[in-house]
This record gives sequence, structure tokens and C-alpha cells, in this order.
Amino acid sequence: MARMHSRKKGKSGSTRPTESKTTICSYSSEEVSKMILKLRKEGKTLSEIGVILRDSYGIPSVKSVVGKSVGGIVQENGAASELPEDLVSLIRKLAMITQHMGKNRKDMTAKRGHLLTESKIRRLTSYYKRTGKLSADWKLDKNRLQMYF
Repeated sequence: MARMHSRKKGKSGSTRPTESKTTICSYSSEEVSKMILKLRKEGKTLSEIGVILRDSYGIPSVKSVVGKSVGGIVQENGAASELPEDLVSLIRKLAMITQHMGKNRKDMTAKRGHLLTESKIRRLTSYYKRTGKLSADWKLDKNRLQMYF
């Protein structure tokens, strides 16, 4: 699959485990759900929770054990954040680039990265507004970018 802005092909990823319940995992679905909620209360993001469960507890796929994704379990129990995780990470990246550009005014590569990140945020917010995950009047406030950093 081609990259968004560079038109280059990316490296292939690893193969995911099969969707059937694996014999590797020795945890029940209730135990996995409790672990997910405990990690979420500690302030971990959804992707961090998935990595911790995979590396520390040996759970290759939460969906194959529980039948729901990590985000579905978190949302079902009311522990979801108001903004989606991928949008928050892009906003953090934009804040870091903006801070860097404040110190290094002649860095044109950072300026290009700033433009590309802004366009990704714009594209993602229009998708989330269309699907109803964000309110229709949500707007990125560039004056409060440091709040996300």
C-alpha cells in the first residue's frame, strides 16, 4: 500500500494471529476485560493497552478472546475519552512541530511536516464528523495546542 504523501511503498507488516480462540491465552474474557479497564484507569491509551496485553500477558488478540476490541470494551464501560486516540496523537505531533518551529524559524522541513500534519488532522476530523464521533461544530483551537503537549 502506498504512503499518503510520499507515494512510496511501505514495508509489509507481520501476520496477525487467526481469529479463532487460541490455546496460547489462558485468561477468560472477564479477566481480560478487567485488565483492560484497570490499565485504562491508570491512564494508558488503547494502543498501549494492546501492546501491554500482548507483551506482558501473552494475549495475542483481545478480539479473539473477548469478542470485542479494546476500544469497544472501554466504550461499553464508559471509560472512553472524548477525542479519538489517533486524532489526539496527531494534535500532539502538531504541537511539537509548532514548538520546534518557534525555536527554528528557518527549518523548512518542519514547515512541510506541519502542513502535512494539519492536512491529516483536517481529513480525520471531517471523517469523524461524518460518522458522528465528533460534534459537527468541533474545531481545532491552535491557540490551545500546548494543552495537548
